[in-house]
Amino acid sequence: MYTTTARVVKPKLSLSISAVQNAPRPTLSLKSPVALPRTPVSPISAASPTTKRFCSLQVPSYAYTNSCSSKSILKKQSSSRAANVDKRIQFKVTPTVHCVTPIENPDEYYGNYMKMSREERRWTVRHKAPFEGFSGPCASDLFRPCRRSSALNARRCLISRRGLLTLAIETSCDDTSVAIVEKTKKDSGSAAKIHFLENVTADTRAHRGIHPIIALESHQDNLANLVQKALNYLPESKTGDGLKLADGTRRRIPDFISATRGPGMRSNLSVGLDTGKALSVAWQIPMVGVHHMQAHLLTPGLVSCLENEAKADPPATTPEFPFLSILVSGGHTTLVHSKGLTDHRILATSEDIAIGEALDKSARDILPESLLQEAKSTMYGKSLEQFVFPNGKADFEDYSAPDSRGKEIAKRISDWGWSLTTPFANTRILQFSFSSISSMVGKIVQRNSTNIKISDAERVDLGREAMRVCFEHLASRTVIALETLRPHNTGKDEIKTLVVSGGVAANQFLMKVLSSFLEVRGFGNIRIVAPPPYLCTDNAAMIGWAGIEMFEAGFRSDLSCRPIRKWTLDPRADDGGILGPGGWIQER
Repeated sequence: MYTTTARVVKPKLSLSISAVQNAPRPTLSLKSPVALPRTPVSPISAASPTTKRFCSLQVPSYAYTNSCSSKSILKKQSSSRAANVDKRIQFKVTPTVHCVTPIENPDEYYGNYMKMSREERRWTVRHKAPFEGFSGPCASDLFRPCRRSSALNARRCLISRRGLLTLAIETSCDDTSVAIVEKTKKDSGSAAKIHFLENVTADTRAHRGIHPIIALESHQDNLANLVQKALNYLPESKTGDGLKLADGTRRRIPDFISATRGPGMRSNLSVGLDTGKALSVAWQIPMVGVHHMQAHLLTPGLVSCLENEAKADPPATTPEFPFLSILVSGGHTTLVHSKGLTDHRILATSEDIAIGEALDKSARDILPESLLQEAKSTMYGKSLEQFVFPNGKADFEDYSAPDSRGKEIAKRISDWGWSLTTPFANTRILQFSFSSISSMVGKIVQRNSTNIKISDAERVDLGREAMRVCFEHLASRTVIALETLRPHNTGKDEIKTLVVSGGVAANQFLMKVLSSFLEVRGFGNIRIVAPPPYLCTDNAAMIGWAGIEMFEAGFRSDLSCRPIRKWTLDPRADDGGILGPGGWIQER
């Protein structure tokens, strides 16, 4: 039985035994709810769920007595009649049962608390007025500051008003890059601003190519310093809270972190991705693991919004889906039909090496040794362009694309007696191949070097011819793809834009070849869009912009996500495309 004394504060547990003669010995049993609450320290308050649920729980047990004090060891009663007694534990106060087991659902017991900034609390109070007449049972909880729903609603409103701010990290290859990008909404469109962008490229000139270990060490040496430097360029906090820097100023904490998740070198990706996770945890903000090639595809949208920054009434962001994209870099050559943010269909890709790698290999054979020694990076394709076109656009202004397939594949013998064969000259297959071009260039240079030293004039002609064959092969497959899509190229599915992105997109001769090809082959209405050179190569600004686009669409990355070495864009591929790998969280 239960009895309660007058003293309620600090009750002492007292156990006594009442024996009932000739009563059958009960079977030991414990009545418990279907699912015990799992919390390490249950609330003492009478209003807590644990107390409400278990305050009247009675547990039959064997007889025990406390012979000295409440802290002494309970000793089992010895009695000759113990076998035939009804043993009950008697309490002088109503017991409260506290279950000490690992927590399983803390929100059920403690509520889902989320700390709000000063500006968010002010927003909540200001927007409380329209509901003052509400008198329902939940009126007192409608604007409770400690509830996660109120905090998230306030934060979403503030983000929509002040724009999205992200700190972005790129470490997929040999470029360590950090950026701070912000997107703001205006009445008729969107605008963007890059508050900070800085790159550090690993110095692998001694190896005349990318060296994985040196690139990894470069990320480890430079990434933290770049992040530290970027913090000084965060927008100032107007509410007095936020991140306090060493100089005492307050800066806005980014709304989320963007970090390249793949594709790329896994060890290099890990440096940036793990740093992004650490910042996400430290600042208690989400993170988006960005697809590197998707970021290249979306870069023209960033350029469009950057141009809108100074406009009071900016136009809509361009290009609009659908559009065709050519991704050209040292590691990728891909022709993509982009229908949506995460819907990119691969139409053609290289069966061997990328166009950027072919140009770099050709440049190492063509460029004089003195220029190779003077090169500031291993991007030898860029040095080759400067060598063969010293006057820039004026050197290829008279270029005209072949207006028929026959002229395109015709063999061209140079004044020096050599020629380069166009890949896939006798087929219209949607595929690229560039290894044969760099191989032919190497053989021509080696053949001449055995007899007589190759002149600079011949080097220039060979470099121009290598670029022409590479770029015309690229343009030819693009035209074939457009011809294939032409029956479906109507209405909302009409393709009006060709996006060229990646490191090779900075080559001005490539842009000339593409525009001339489209003009003479009946696709002059398609607009060619390419980012400025500083956004063509790998950079964190494009990672931040892609992160913003994914964040606005409701996508976040779980902190358990890992880097991905190979990661396709196409949802029809075996890995499921951008959304195929695990680790995505989508808010509905």
